[in-house]
Amino acid sequence: MHVVGIDPGIARTGYGVLALSGNSYRALAYDCIFTPAGTPHTERLRLLFHQLTDVFRTYQVQEAAVEQLFFNRNVSTALVVGQARGVALLAAAEVGATVFEYTPLQVKQATTGQGRASKKQVQFMVRAILGLTEVPKPDDVADALAVALCHCHNRRGVSPI
Repeated sequence: MHVVGIDPGIARTGYGVLALSGNSYRALAYDCIFTPAGTPHTERLRLLFHQLTDVFRTYQVQEAAVEQLFFNRNVSTALVVGQARGVALLAAAEVGATVFEYTPLQVKQATTGQGRASKKQVQFMVRAILGLTEVPKPDDVADALAVALCHCHNRRGVSPI
């Protein structure tokens, strides 16, 4: 089974595709989708949709995992990220992938064993768990892989959204 973790954003959306077999998994692909600054907002969302749909189809993704939005400061940023998240959900629906969501606490707990882990600790563990030679960059990619790992660890006890 192929699982994708997504860290949505309008300028950058990280994704990480894992192959899951029993209790083992390996990274198949991970990268960041960039949309050009200065491009109309609706066009950026359209580009994101098509590129994510291509990822889902290329890797025959069956399940997608996204982190629940948690913003306590900038409402306008939350709205834009929410739009990108909606596009990611739509891309998953377009290919028939089942979608699951996790809190930041669940993602940190699954990757580091600590719900209050720092971003650096999560990145270190993503690299170590997946046997990567270096921490994936930009941060959005490592975050997406962390969400995918969280899903691999928790998928049996979580209902799809």
